[in-house]
Amino acid sequence: MNGTSLNYVEMVTHGGPVVSGVLIILVLSSLASWTIIFRKLLHLRRAQAESLQFLETFWRSKRLDSIYTASEQMPVSPVAQVFRAGYVELSKVTQAQPVPEEGSLHDQLGGFENVERALARAANAELTTLEQSIPFLGTTAAAAPFVGLFGTVWGIMGAFRDIYAAGNANLATVARPISEALIATAVGLFAAIPALVAFNAFNSRIRVLDNEMRNFSADFLNIIKRHIFKKAA
Repeated sequence: MNGTSLNYVEMVTHGGPVVSGVLIILVLSSLASWTIIFRKLLHLRRAQAESLQFLETFWRSKRLDSIYTASEQMPVSPVAQVFRAGYVELSKVTQAQPVPEEGSLHDQLGGFENVERALARAANAELTTLEQSIPFLGTTAAAAPFVGLFGTVWGIMGAFRDIYAAGNANLATVARPISEALIATAVGLFAAIPALVAFNAFNSRIRVLDNEMRNFSADFLNIIKRHIFKKAA
């Protein structure tokens, strides 16, 4: 390779410690982002598939205990985990009041509120799990272009300083250091664009799962409430 050709390894090593540090940060951020993207993609796909399977099982079955047993095979489904939390709390309530006539309507409604809180807590916990690592993608998407731009500006400043010291400002002496500086911006965009696309796509899927949890909780509570008032009547 002749002296005027561009070698990207040399561009990184000759860019100075600041530019090299910027590039290392961007490359590591990109690798971390891609790792999160692949893991989160598989996790959300499985969560959606298992949630659909659980909802079909829930509306097809007539017994809550059989649904609870079936939900053990769907550990990634957030909707299934919300049901399990509600079912456990409902079991505690029914054990405390084994015969509905023995408890007042006020007591039964108090148990209903306990189930409602258990469902809400479980939904919030599942949402937190779904959102794990997503903020890193958003941070990478927002910060990587500016980090790359910083590396480019710093590299260009160094390039002009070297050109001034050499006293020779022809195209051959200007093109190479400018190219070395611009690679930081390119790497920053390479890290940011996939992270931004994944951030928006994952948030959209998480919103769908969150709505499924909220809707299921409302339906489950309605079933329990109808049962309470039916027994109280």
